[in-house]
Amino acid sequence: MADSIPLNPVRKNSKKAAYYNAGRPVRYQIEDEASNLDEMPLMMSEEAFENDESDYHTLPRARINQRRRGLGWFLCGGWKVLCGSCCECLTHTCRRKKELKARTVWLGHPEKCEEKYPKNAIKNQKYNILTFIPGVLYQQFKFFLNLYFLVVACSQFVPSLKIGYLYTYWAPLGFVLAVTMVREAVDEVRRYRRDKEMNSQLYSKLTVRGKVQVKSSDIQVGDLIIVEKNQRVPADMIFLRTSEKTGACFIRTDQLDGETDWKLKMAVACTQRLPALGDLFSISAYVYAQKPQLDIHSFEGNFTREDCDPPIHESLSIENTLWASTVVASGTVIGVVIYTGKETRSVLNTSQSKNKVGLLDLELNRLTKALFLALVVLSIVMVALQGFIGPWFRNLFRFIVLFSYIIPISLRVNLDMGKSAYGWMIMKDENIPGTVVRTSTIPEELGRLVYLLTDKTGTLTQNEMVFKRLHLGTVSYGMDTMDEIQSHIIQSYAQVSSAPSNGSSASSTPSRKAPPSAPKVRKSVSSRIHEAVKAIALCHNVTPVYESRANGASTETESTEADQDFSDDNRTYQASSPDEVALVRWTESVGLTLVNRDLTSLQLKTPAGQILTFYILQIFPFTSESKRMGIIVREEATGEITFYMKGADVAMASIVQYNDWLEEECGNMAREGLRTLVVAKKSLSEEQYQDFESRYNQAKLSLHDRTLKVAAVVESLEREMELLCLTGVEDQLQADVRPTLELLRNAGIKIWMLTGDKLETATCIAKSSHLVSRSQDIHVFRPVSSRGEAHLELNAFRRKHDCALVISGDSLEVCLRYYEHEFVELACQCPAVVCCRCSPTQKAQIVKLLQQHTANRTCAIGDGGNDVSMIQAADCGIGIEGKEGKQASLAADFSITQFKHIGRLLMVHGRNSYKRSAALGQFVMHRGMIISTMQAVFSSIFYFASVPLYQGFLMVGYATIYTMFPVFSLVLDQDVKPEMALLYPELYKDLTKGRSLSFKTFLIWVLISVYQGGILMYGALVLFDQEFVHVVAISFTALILTELLMVALTVRTWHWLMVVAEFFSLGCYLASLAFLNEYFGIGRVSLGAFLDLSFITTRTFLWKVCTITLVSCLPLYIIKYLKRKFSPPSYSKLSS
Repeated sequence: MADSIPLNPVRKNSKKAAYYNAGRPVRYQIEDEASNLDEMPLMMSEEAFENDESDYHTLPRARINQRRRGLGWFLCGGWKVLCGSCCECLTHTCRRKKELKARTVWLGHPEKCEEKYPKNAIKNQKYNILTFIPGVLYQQFKFFLNLYFLVVACSQFVPSLKIGYLYTYWAPLGFVLAVTMVREAVDEVRRYRRDKEMNSQLYSKLTVRGKVQVKSSDIQVGDLIIVEKNQRVPADMIFLRTSEKTGACFIRTDQLDGETDWKLKMAVACTQRLPALGDLFSISAYVYAQKPQLDIHSFEGNFTREDCDPPIHESLSIENTLWASTVVASGTVIGVVIYTGKETRSVLNTSQSKNKVGLLDLELNRLTKALFLALVVLSIVMVALQGFIGPWFRNLFRFIVLFSYIIPISLRVNLDMGKSAYGWMIMKDENIPGTVVRTSTIPEELGRLVYLLTDKTGTLTQNEMVFKRLHLGTVSYGMDTMDEIQSHIIQSYAQVSSAPSNGSSASSTPSRKAPPSAPKVRKSVSSRIHEAVKAIALCHNVTPVYESRANGASTETESTEADQDFSDDNRTYQASSPDEVALVRWTESVGLTLVNRDLTSLQLKTPAGQILTFYILQIFPFTSESKRMGIIVREEATGEITFYMKGADVAMASIVQYNDWLEEECGNMAREGLRTLVVAKKSLSEEQYQDFESRYNQAKLSLHDRTLKVAAVVESLEREMELLCLTGVEDQLQADVRPTLELLRNAGIKIWMLTGDKLETATCIAKSSHLVSRSQDIHVFRPVSSRGEAHLELNAFRRKHDCALVISGDSLEVCLRYYEHEFVELACQCPAVVCCRCSPTQKAQIVKLLQQHTANRTCAIGDGGNDVSMIQAADCGIGIEGKEGKQASLAADFSITQFKHIGRLLMVHGRNSYKRSAALGQFVMHRGMIISTMQAVFSSIFYFASVPLYQGFLMVGYATIYTMFPVFSLVLDQDVKPEMALLYPELYKDLTKGRSLSFKTFLIWVLISVYQGGILMYGALVLFDQEFVHVVAISFTALILTELLMVALTVRTWHWLMVVAEFFSLGCYLASLAFLNEYFGIGRVSLGAFLDLSFITTRTFLWKVCTITLVSCLPLYIIKYLKRKFSPPSYSKLSS
């Protein structure tokens, strides 16, 4: 049954009804499609269509969020939702956005604008002068840890709650805040300088009085702006005039859509025809533009000139626009500004950067809340044991302050310093030169990634096309046999050029061009190569561009000269597709060179230097629907009319004459990762062409279904075309892309490729880069435009197992609108996903979807301005410094120079950062808990008095000089060598489970702390019953030794600095015993009891301290040894 259901998209309603009604209950008739699809959930199986008594109510519902909301919901987190929505409502009211509207813009008259439009300034800063301090403080104190310390530190101003000295609480807190403020301020100043540089770029503005210079930020809607070659377009403009006589110019859009190929833009015909620049002010004209939108690939507007009779109306489309952030690549252009600032396409497509918080920080935040709960419970127990006598409430607060060391403020300091250390190590790694860490707060995220979302052009590929193969059906030419083609071409054109010297013009046509009526003769290989190369050299949209060399001479006169500089070293080719440039470069390399092109003609240069001219009669551009492009040319010498066509094999297979090799060879080339194009031709007689032209022009003027009628007329020509050849072009991959992707896949990272490129190209690169392994199937998601189609296509996809998904941006949008949850669920099961024709905003949207639906960590990597939104939305953004500029690398958290570096960045540095931070965080907590346990034991023995065991300096010394260096030296620890981590990427999978820092490991550390704290305090009290005054010195000495031994226990790989840190700390402590002995009394009880050196040096002191330390540490060493022996972790098996 499942197989009998057609999976093609259903478009017509009648079909749809028939489809659902055949032998099925009336319940599924789809008249009102949307309402009924709400009824019918996305099926798990096809049986829902089959059974009359289908229990489809039991199937998983797409809309699960319409639950009843009661008191339970409110208490279990509903209050958060309500508070959040209230805050959103308030901010929405305060910052109500102005509604975007369509506009009429008068040329050169900004003052005629009906509304006030935003300022044309770029602003990337997070704060301003007023919001900086409140903003940074909010970012710090939204963490429970810091807020708690602020409250504790403030409580010390209340005399009855004061315990010890103020500096013991305020110094660490002040230090943390100062470091954060300085770091944020430096970042903010950098952003401000970057913005200022962009906003103060100067442009020429055309006014009635001539040209004036204006800053980019002072440009207004309605201004006429002149943009020179290689200058950035400052705002969204309509293209009015150019210095090029063709009325067209090329622009580079790499910062907008990530594609490095140049786009051809056309000037408005009415303004291009004006004799001089100044005439723009003598006419009365306006542009009507639609309201600002996100879509960078579409635009609708009109140009109207009023002062002539009748008024001139011209429709404006995307090819008349110059979007902001693009760069003019040829000539000088003049445009009228229609959108500025926040309303430009480039700004609408960039999302606001957010403050990124690592998963580890969130986990530690949760653990500190648990510690706080323990602290409160412990304080209540102490007060209860006192019997709630006297001002018990005050005592409770004193106990909370007394035990506040359970939550160590040094945790933030240590972690922040650790993060900076990891950043420094990444930047100093010689194996990944040029890597820059721009966000130092999230290096641990690199060790927790599950999804990697990558751009294609410039990230996986170099965007450099190279012609690799020409196949003529019987013979195939590769890179090593191109010289044969060259000799055939030289030979065939030598025959052609020698023929006219006989005097007969008819013989100038080589013998291969027999009249159509003659019987078909099998062509020689030479003539077939000649035809194929000529077709490739003519059928394209490429324009040769010459850099003008004559200094001082105007460009106008230069281009009119017949003897223009056509020398090879002076020529560059421009086209909207790099494939076409590769094909034309190849024809040049075999001897047939494109030397000139304008709107009506093409000129080719033969190997002998002869110039052949062809007139362009018609051109049919490439569209994603037709997947082919065609051109009709008339050769000047012979007057012959030929229709050439090239396109994707799927589109061309039905157009060319029957053959038995095309499909097979296309498959072979695709497996090699080549992009294939089929080239064909058809000779037309004069009558055939005239007939076609009249029908074509008629179709172009029709008002209804114009595109369909035009396509039908062109299709009448596309029949029984002669297949000339098949070409294979390779988009060269970046160095080591294949092994890097394999490494990431083995590490359990799922890779999604999001690209603005065509579906065929994206699929091709996915195969050649081994993003999709050879054994895997690829499911190409059909174009869907309605809910019903999406429904059927998702069901077709659900039946496939272990296959990669390829989907286009438009279909993705439809699926997300109706079936977001189901689509993401299915896509996440795929080993690889390719999204093509993605806009910058869609890329960011996909990242956010994965974060919401999977709760896993995502990483985005890209190299162009169009990847910035995706990079900023991901938990961890990586930018590549590429040909497309530095925009992505500046916006990213980490910047690398090549894609292959990502392997080491994640496997080695990501792993180390996460493991080290987890160990460091837990150890710092252990250090706080052990001293709090000792304080609790001490208080309970002394009748539950809220008296501190150690004086202020000892407490500060304990957290800093005595133990800080050994504890911090854990940032140098590593469990496996970098070579091992890269050799066995499977080790990375363990990290994503987050086992290094969890409630389980945390509880183990709590138990260790309670055991050791208890032993140290009781041991000190039991063994020192005679010398009771010395209990502080004894317990503190044992505590310091225990901590140093615990660091040694935690370390997995020793580093010489760790040994230095251990001995340095021990030395510092012994020195302080001698000099700071007045601190070693008990609380306020015995401040007078000074410590005598003679007591410390006695044997009894030494053996008793050693005994206590051994009892507290030895069992843990034994347990660790047994665990390593009987249940070793995966990494230790490798290192052994």
